[in-house]
Amino acid sequence: MTVQKTQVAIIGGGPSGLLLSQLLHRKGIDSIVLERQSRDYVLSRIRAGVLEHGFVNLMREAGCGARMDAEGEVHEGFYIAHQGRNDRIDLEKYADGATVMVYGQTEVTRDLYAARDAMDGVVIHEAANVQPHDLKSESPYITYEKDGSEHRIDCDFIVGADGFHGVSRKSIPGDVLKEYEKVYPFGWLGILSETKPVSPELIYARHERGFALCSMRSQVLSRYYIQVPLTDKPEDWSDDAFWAELKSRLPEDVAAGLETGPSIEKSIAPLRSFVAEPMRYGNLFLAGDAAHIVPPTGAKGLNSAASDIYYLYHGFMDHYLNGDSAGLDGYSEKALARVWKAERFSWWMTNLLHLFPDAQEVDQRLQCTDLDYLFSSDAAQASLAENYVGLPY
Repeated sequence: MTVQKTQVAIIGGGPSGLLLSQLLHRKGIDSIVLERQSRDYVLSRIRAGVLEHGFVNLMREAGCGARMDAEGEVHEGFYIAHQGRNDRIDLEKYADGATVMVYGQTEVTRDLYAARDAMDGVVIHEAANVQPHDLKSESPYITYEKDGSEHRIDCDFIVGADGFHGVSRKSIPGDVLKEYEKVYPFGWLGILSETKPVSPELIYARHERGFALCSMRSQVLSRYYIQVPLTDKPEDWSDDAFWAELKSRLPEDVAAGLETGPSIEKSIAPLRSFVAEPMRYGNLFLAGDAAHIVPPTGAKGLNSAASDIYYLYHGFMDHYLNGDSAGLDGYSEKALARVWKAERFSWWMTNLLHLFPDAQEVDQRLQCTDLDYLFSSDAAQASLAENYVGLPY
C-alpha cells in the first residue's frame, strides 16, 4: 500500500472539491482531491448555469475568473411568464446593484481543472472504493484503490464533496445524522440545443399545462425545460413533441420567436429538497450535494455548494495561518443557516410555478394571486431579488 500525506483530503472532483483545492493551494495549504470518475466523465455532466454574485467573486479569488468574465453573460434580471403576461424581475434595481452570471457548470469545472493543472494540483481520477477512516481521531485517513493497487492518504481533515450518492455522508453514524427530505411529484425534462436563446434573460413560466424554463449557456446554445410526470422517460419525447409542448406553455409572442432545432442532450431530472445535519462529524466536513439538494427552480444547487466552500476555505485559512479553529468549529451551524434559507427559497419558487398533480382549483387561484401580488409589491420583488442573486456569506 502506498501512503501519501496531505493537510486536507477532498473526496469529490466536481466544481466544489476543485474550487476548495484551488483556493487552499493559493494560500499554501496542501490538498489532494479524489474523484471516482474520469475527467472526461466529470466534464460531460450537464448542470446548472446561473451563478450568484458571491460565487462569481469566489471564482475570481481562486484565479479562475478570466474566461468566465470574458464569455459569461451578466444578467440584470429575469422574467416570469404567467396568465399570458411576461413580467420582469429587475435584479439590479431590487438587489442593490447585484446581478447573476450565466456560465455553465461544465465551463466552471473546465476552468478549475485548468487552474489545478497549472499549479500541479493533485487530482486523482478513477479512485475506486474510497473510504474515510478514524474520523473522530486527530489522524483521519482515506483508503482507495486505483489500477489494481491499494492506496492511503493520511491527513488532518477530510472534506466530503462527493455528491448525494457519495460515501462521505454515509460515513456518519445513523444515530448522529438527521436527514430531511421532500420529493416532488414531477421532474424536469431538459434539452440542450444549438439554437439562439429565445430571450436575452431567463424566462420562468407558470402555466396550466405545467412549468417551463427558457435558459441558455451562450448566445448560440440554449437550455430549455418543461415539467413532466416522474413516470416519463426522455425517449418518450421526440424533439418535435418537446418544442410543441414548450411553445404551448409560453406567451404567444415568446413562442413565436422560439428557434427550434435538434437536441444535442436530453434528460429528465427529478426534484427534491434534502438536508443532512450536522455537516461536520469529527474531522469530516460535508459540502455541496453530499449534505443538501434543492429543486433547481431557484438556481441554488451549485451556489449553495459554493457557500459551503467559502466557509470551509476561510475556516482552514484561519486554522492553518492564524491558529484559530473557530471557523471550522462553527462550520456546520453557519453553513446550515444559509442552506436552509436556500432550501426555503427553492421550495417557494417550486410551489409558486409548478402544477401539482393533486392541486385543486383553489391552489391554482392562490398561485395566480401570489404572482399578482409579487408584481404589485416592490417589497415582494426585493425579497425575491435578494434571494436570487444570493444572500451574503
